[in-house]
Order: sequence, then C-alpha cells, then structure tokens
Amino acid sequence: MSGQLTITQLQQKANDIREDIIRMLEAAGSGHSAGPLGMADIITALYFNIMNIDPKNPEWEDRDLFFLSNGHTVPVQYAAMAEAGYFDTEELITLRKFGSRLQGHPERERLPGLENTSGPLGSGLSQAAGYAYSLQYLDDQKHRFVYVMMGDGELDEGNIWEAAMFAGKYKLSQLIAFVDRNNIQIDGSTEDVMPLEDLRGKWESFGWHVLEIDGHNIESVIDAASTGRAITNRPTVIIAHTIPGKGVPFMEYDYHWHGIAPNSDQAKEALIKLRTLDGKITHEGQGVEAS
Repeated sequence: MSGQLTITQLQQKANDIREDIIRMLEAAGSGHSAGPLGMADIITALYFNIMNIDPKNPEWEDRDLFFLSNGHTVPVQYAAMAEAGYFDTEELITLRKFGSRLQGHPERERLPGLENTSGPLGSGLSQAAGYAYSLQYLDDQKHRFVYVMMGDGELDEGNIWEAAMFAGKYKLSQLIAFVDRNNIQIDGSTEDVMPLEDLRGKWESFGWHVLEIDGHNIESVIDAASTGRAITNRPTVIIAHTIPGKGVPFMEYDYHWHGIAPNSDQAKEALIKLRTLDGKITHEGQGVEAS
C-alpha cells in the first residue's frame, strides 16, 4: 500500500483510527486506552505507507509482515486493518465479545492478516526474529521485511533481550523493530518501576542500528523505516517517543489509562476532542459534528 496517501491524509487517517479505538473500547467496556491511542501514528504509517501488503489478499506470499508484541494494544491494529480493508469497520464494535474474531489479544488463526498470537509480553521479538532469520537464507525473499512493535514497559521481559542477542548475532537486516517509548506501564512510570535508560546504549550493545524519533511525526516514522531497510548488516530498532493517550487530553500522560476503557460520557468527550483536534477545528454547521 506504499505511497497511496499524502502526509496530511495519513494524519487524518491516524485520527480516524483513534476515533475507532474509542468507539471499540466503549462498546467492549474493557481494554487498554493509552497505548493504542499513542501508537496510532506509527501503525498508520506502517499499514498505509511503509509495509508492502495487500488487504484483499492477506496471505500474499510477497507481503511484508507485522508482529505485535505488546498484544494488549491490539485495538489500534484492528482499527488500522479495518480502515485498510481487511474487514468491514462495523466489525470493530465486536471487540472482546464472546465469539468475536477481535479478541482482547490477537489470535492469529481467528483473523486473516494477523501474523502472530500475542498475549504473554516479551514474545513478539522472538517471533519476528525467527521469521526474519528464515527470510535471510532464502534468495527469493530478500525484498521482504519483518516489522515488530514492542512496548517500553515490555522491555522488562528477559525474553526480549534473548531475541535481541539472537538478531544481533545473525545480523538480521530484514528485521525492523519499533519501541513505543511512552514512559508508562500498568503500575506507573517505566523509570520508577524498572528504569530503562540508557535505552539507545542497550540496543547498540546488542549489535542493533538504533534510531530515535518523534512517534507522532508520521514523516519521521516513514523516513526511519526507510533508513532501516537500507541497513544491510544488522537489525534496526526505532525508539519512537510517544504520548500515552495521544489526542485525548484527559488521558494523556496518565498511566491509569493503561488498562481501562472509557465509559459513555468519557467516550463522548474523547470523540469531541478527536473530531475537533482539541478545539483546533470548529464545526459551524459544516463537516463532522463534534457530538
């Protein structure tokens, strides 16, 4: 889908996805708000520009792959997939419902287009690294890339660093990882729970090429991924600094929203903020109503 939308259109698409997330979580009555909202710009860039994918043919043999390691943030992936055409957006409100394809953590066999099952934190990088390792030894697969998203709180898991060592040792240049560096986890600030800094230095010591970006600057996300694809002798990790709850002022920076969903009043307020970009857009009888 690379190159189909302008940066402005991608920014609007990310906002549409944030609105989808709020509606999904309100309908579900449970789930995670802060992370998905903060990741919307990155996921939008991946699904609508960076990745070589075909939503109408999810099993296309030449596709790039996306692995979500912090599976509790899956509402943002579902919303992006629906907006891209993998399934109808009306199905989004079935999130977390009994029998739904849209489980609270992604289940690969339930929904075409999901590449991995993710529940226990820390596993996604291993899954992605294993796939990238296979691609590296197939001459007709050099054009394919494996992308993986991790949360910064998730980096407390030892399995992440085992996978990081593996990827560094085998110089998995077709592997591009993102870290959602929003500085929160379920119990508070990451630096209070288990300090991560110097995060760049940690990844570099494992043999990775490291980039740091503003995770809400879609152009920077696209440029960083392009740089990662150009690195041919090591894996790349993109540390993307984001605001948890981005776009909804009463959620932003508040770790309490890590694992709760908005009620109906909160969802209504959130949608007003998103539809008007917190008052930067006014609707006087035209366009989208802010209610």
